[in-house]
Amino acid sequence: MSEQENRPQRTNLTRDLPKPNAYAVALDTEFRDYAFNEERAPLNKGKWRSDVFKCKNEKPLDVEIGTGSGMHFAYQANKQLDRYLVGLEIKYKPLIQTIRRAQVNGAKNTAICRYHAFDLDLLFDQNEINNVYIHCPDPWVTPRKPKNRVVNKNILNHIYEMQRPGSFLEFKTDSREYFLWSLDEIKETKYRVEFQTLNLYKEGGKYFEENFQTSFEKIFVQQGVEINYIKLVKD
Repeated sequence: MSEQENRPQRTNLTRDLPKPNAYAVALDTEFRDYAFNEERAPLNKGKWRSDVFKCKNEKPLDVEIGTGSGMHFAYQANKQLDRYLVGLEIKYKPLIQTIRRAQVNGAKNTAICRYHAFDLDLLFDQNEINNVYIHCPDPWVTPRKPKNRVVNKNILNHIYEMQRPGSFLEFKTDSREYFLWSLDEIKETKYRVEFQTLNLYKEGGKYFEENFQTSFEKIFVQQGVEINYIKLVKD
């Protein structure tokens, strides 16, 4: 029995949907070569470059956890065509929106998975990936359920092992409670903090200048909410 089969299934299986909508159907038809359901995604572990992107060299492979509607994902993919980008998203509509936006101009350097971030280690081998982006994830403050937060020491330690030296992890959130909680979690990892701030738009300097404003982020900023930001590096 595989490691995946030994773990409890965190999401429903696409093949078990009684009435799959158009987005669920597109996952296994229109975008089958670049969009992977929860059963097919783990089969790419250790083989994303060779099998998915048909790459014969060692181009960087980045990951975005929680792509939402894919605005940052598409921006990043088209900005850096010399890198590969794999996204994780659970909901079908934003998942398909993400891959469509990224590939609308013909770029084929992206892939998307319907997969839970807590099982990220089932998707990637040690030293397989490079940079990781986590932007405005669910803060799990109402109801208060910190155990469901993606940026925790266990997941961070898994990601650290998957990343190659010199890679970074970028995390930003509108939730001050989540951010301060995550700082304590980060202290228990091997990451080096390159930069952190409680107000990216006021104190971010070059990090603010390089920042891509996500859809959620734009709403928060218009409401006067400060954006918390941290960049971690694996030396």
